[in-house]
Amino acid sequence: MEENKDRQIWLVARQRAAFKRSLSSYFMVNTFLVAIWFFTTGGRHHFWPIWPILGWGLGVGLQYLNAYHGTTFFSAEREYEKLKNNQ
Repeated sequence: MEENKDRQIWLVARQRAAFKRSLSSYFMVNTFLVAIWFFTTGGRHHFWPIWPILGWGLGVGLQYLNAYHGTTFFSAEREYEKLKNNQ
């Protein structure tokens, strides 16, 4: 049982570290895209970086939910505790 918990903790730790790397890349790349847009158009044309910002942002948001809330939201242990407390 203890070994299983340890594996779960390592899985969560890896997911959270991967999320932090993805978030860092998201900000760096999108900042670069906005800079390209601004310096090439002077901020006068369609804001095309919105599409990668929104698309990639959706993915990063889902990764956040999985890393920080995914293990508890769909947890069988949590549901068991709810049912046990309702009796």
